[in-house]
Parts: sequence; structure tokens; C-alpha cells
Amino acid sequence: MQRLLDALRDERSHVSLDIAALELASIEFPGLDFEASLFRLDNLAEQISCQLSASANGLDFIKAANELLFDVLQFRGNEEQYYDPRNSCLNSVLMRRLGIPISLSVLYIEIARRLHRSVYGVGLPGHFIVAYEDSEARYWVDPFNNGRILSFADCAALAKQTAGVDLRANPAVLAPVSKRQILVRMLSNLKAIYLRGEAFDKARQVLDLLIAAMPEYAEEYRHRGIVHLRQLNHRAAKADLETYLRLEPDTPEREQVEKQLLLIERWRAGMN
Repeated sequence: MQRLLDALRDERSHVSLDIAALELASIEFPGLDFEASLFRLDNLAEQISCQLSASANGLDFIKAANELLFDVLQFRGNEEQYYDPRNSCLNSVLMRRLGIPISLSVLYIEIARRLHRSVYGVGLPGHFIVAYEDSEARYWVDPFNNGRILSFADCAALAKQTAGVDLRANPAVLAPVSKRQILVRMLSNLKAIYLRGEAFDKARQVLDLLIAAMPEYAEEYRHRGIVHLRQLNHRAAKADLETYLRLEPDTPEREQVEKQLLLIERWRAGMN
């Protein structure tokens, strides 16, 4: 996980998004074959490149990418099983051709990078998309919905529909998100999925990474403390819950957390 940790800790890290995303996926797929996934990405980029002339513009690239990915290969959003953890794993997205908005966007970004095309992630509230931008034009693209090209009005409607956010009052939402922000968002998705499915070992691995990335963000300590409690790791739970209260002294969860700490103390006293 060292390369993923480097990318999480340092915005200037040279670790590429595909490598970091594959290390993240190894939580769900221990021992996964990185080279197979990288080969698939290279192959997709090569197939798109073969459809482009030397003078191809941004719209030409988008059309060629969309045709291969969504028309020929049938990559698509997995609406039926949205919370399947495999949807968040780049290797699985490449194999199954199913994903969620952010993982399909990572696929799009990494193919574009191989072709020296400027595509970046856009973290709309509740929905992730990408943008293509060069000196001539900018296009917003929704990989979850078959690479649909979006207008500003379309982006505003999406933000309103998914999160009730008025994009016209907050156009900064369309700003590029960094590699680190993408990885944190992917980890946060996996954390929610693993906690929901009570996959506590995997949830703890994700929380370890989130805390390494954001050591001053209190909420992750509370979540990890609860995981430790569920796994009867009382000393670790106590340390995390105390850290949470230190970082967030006025939290509305304070009473509940203090009760949990009291129960831990009683349990430890009973063991002596």
C-alpha cells in the first residue's frame, strides 16, 4: 500500500492514479495482478488512438472513447448492484465492465492520460463526472451514463437532482479535483460499503488509510473506534474514541461516545 499512501499524503506525489487505485482495490482483491489491469488500460488507449487522426480535436477523442467503451465494449454503471464493492475496484471495472461514477471516471481519466489528452475529475455532489479541457474547448462527460456530453445546465440539473445543490450559486463545484481527492472519495465509498456489509477487517484497512491521509479529521477515528469495538479490540477502540473527542470536543455524539468509553473501562476492570 506504500504507493497509495504516498499519493494520499502528498498532493505532489508522482504515483499515477491507476497504480494508486489498484492498490486500493487490493483490499477487496488481495494479491491482484496489477500488470493485467495496466495492460487492459494500455490496450483500450491503443484501440482509441487507432481511430484518431493526427489533427483529432477534443470532441473527436470523446466520440472515439465513447464509441469503444460504451457502444462496443458496453461499459456501464451498475445501477442494479450499486453497493457491490467490486464497482469501486479498477481491476474489476476493467474485467466486468461495470462500475460506479467515480470508478468509471478513473477509467476515462487514465485512458486519456495515456493519449496525452487533458481529462480531469469533477466531484459533483452525489455524482462524479469528468471534464475534457484544452486551449480550444471544454466538455463535461458522464461516464456512468454512457459518456453523455453535458452542458452547464445538465451539470446543474445533476447537482440539484442528486444532492439539492444549486450549481449556479456555487460554480466552484465544477473545479478539477486532485488525484488525492479522488482516492479519498473512493476510500470513503468503500468505507461506507464495508461498514454497511459488516466487513470489519476491510473497513478497518480503509479507515487506516483515511486516517493516514487526513489525521486531523475526527470522524474517521470514531468509525474506526466502532470497528475496533465490534472486533473486541478494546484498547484500540479506547484510543480512537478518545482521539475523536479530543479533535471534536463539542460533537453532538459526545454523550454516546463517553458511554462507549465507560463500557470499555468496565470491561477492562472486569478482566483484571
